[in-house]
Amino acid sequence: MPAYDDLIRRWKEAAILSSCGSVLGWDERTYMPRNGSAHRAEQMALIAKMCHQMTTDPKVGQLLAQAEKAKPDEMQAANLREIRRSYDRAVKLPSDLVEEIARVTTQAQQVWTDARANSDFAKFRPWLEKIVALKRREAEAVGFKKHPYDALLDEFEPGATTEEIRSLFADLAKDLTPLVAAILSSGKKPNREILHREFPVPSQEFFGRMAADKIGFDFQAGRLDVTTHPFCSGIGPGDCRITTRYNPKHFNESFFGVLHESGHAIYEQNLPAEHFGTPLGTAASLGIHESQSRLWENQVGRSRPFWEHFFPLAANTFPQTLAGVSLDDFMFAINDVQASFIRVEADEATYNLHIILRFEMEQALLTGDLKVADVPAVWNERFGKLFGITPPNDAQGCLQDIHWSFGGLGYFPTYTLGNLYAAQFMEQARKDLSGSQLDADFRAGKFERLKKWLNEKIHHLGQHYRAKVLCERITGKTLSHRPFVEYLKAKFGPLFGIPA
Repeated sequence: MPAYDDLIRRWKEAAILSSCGSVLGWDERTYMPRNGSAHRAEQMALIAKMCHQMTTDPKVGQLLAQAEKAKPDEMQAANLREIRRSYDRAVKLPSDLVEEIARVTTQAQQVWTDARANSDFAKFRPWLEKIVALKRREAEAVGFKKHPYDALLDEFEPGATTEEIRSLFADLAKDLTPLVAAILSSGKKPNREILHREFPVPSQEFFGRMAADKIGFDFQAGRLDVTTHPFCSGIGPGDCRITTRYNPKHFNESFFGVLHESGHAIYEQNLPAEHFGTPLGTAASLGIHESQSRLWENQVGRSRPFWEHFFPLAANTFPQTLAGVSLDDFMFAINDVQASFIRVEADEATYNLHIILRFEMEQALLTGDLKVADVPAVWNERFGKLFGITPPNDAQGCLQDIHWSFGGLGYFPTYTLGNLYAAQFMEQARKDLSGSQLDADFRAGKFERLKKWLNEKIHHLGQHYRAKVLCERITGKTLSHRPFVEYLKAKFGPLFGIPA
């Protein structure tokens, strides 16, 4: 199909240009000099403008329409379906709006970094006001049926709606709230001091790299660097970069962050390279992407079989720090449940409450029911109701996440979707591969069978299927909160003495 081939060529060229922007974005958050922010903003704005012009060229629309009429095969139809979705969205966005969003968010990320370091919301406030205004314009331009949040959510989780996310989250909270209450009132507490001893940063770096390598992150096709807020950047075939941050007084902060970002990277590194720049070479959705990071971080990385292999290695890497610490004590410490301020360090049971808070606030910001100036006070009030504690400062409150600074309104729900998908996928993997055999693999430090299963079931398919359909194909069921809740009960029940 000449029209299809020409369309794919043009779409790939735009993706290559966009990947140049990804390199600049990675550099901005890792090595760029502080004073380079304004110039980098102009670079990013120009690339965003050029990419938008390339993907909204009237010729693209003509080729797309011709290809759709030419009886495409199944693979071509999947590409055309997602290109159509992206094209129809992009043509509704004025070029100057796309350019301005790129310019403002690039500068805002640097401001956010400084504001977070100094717990100074006032410094970030005018930038957040600009971003919220721009995202409202984006939602209005794209259009929506019921809620402006739908227009932003669809960018990250195609086909999802605010209404269905609310319903899913309400069902989750209904079952999660009593479980968390039972855990917190159990009276059982691990010795968390174990995790806050002196963990030298060079040793943390060595140990994290070793774990990432073992679970399948290819360092010949990626790298690990340091940043303020960890992220994964899939730049293209053979180049996927992850980051972490180190705290010499907190083991979890870097190690589980590395596992999390490695999960993202394993997805990116196993997308079909021949389809780069097309939907078939792109992750199904951010919810599916988060399922991979949360699966490796928690379902695998906080399991006992995993640590039956890694704990002796940890004891050798941190001989003085972990002297006298048993595997049981360590396992209880890394799986403790408690109200905490920082989302990325939250335990599995309370983590989704952090997401629900952000989901609700983002909707209110977009409709104007919440003013940016009131964000710190409203955050603290709602946080107190959810967790029973109040953040001591904005760095541990409303400034802790980078997402709003890069314009990621609509992104946060995908984290909880990722937790739910991860539990449902892992439940199926344990059926297909035998849970006892998987546990034996992990004890031996072998993760190839699970990785291969994920490659075949998820990674290699790209956007062949939407997230909902993909979930049903893999598990035979629609997405549900129940496998996740059952997983939590099975893990935390024995630890905290809670009856089944």
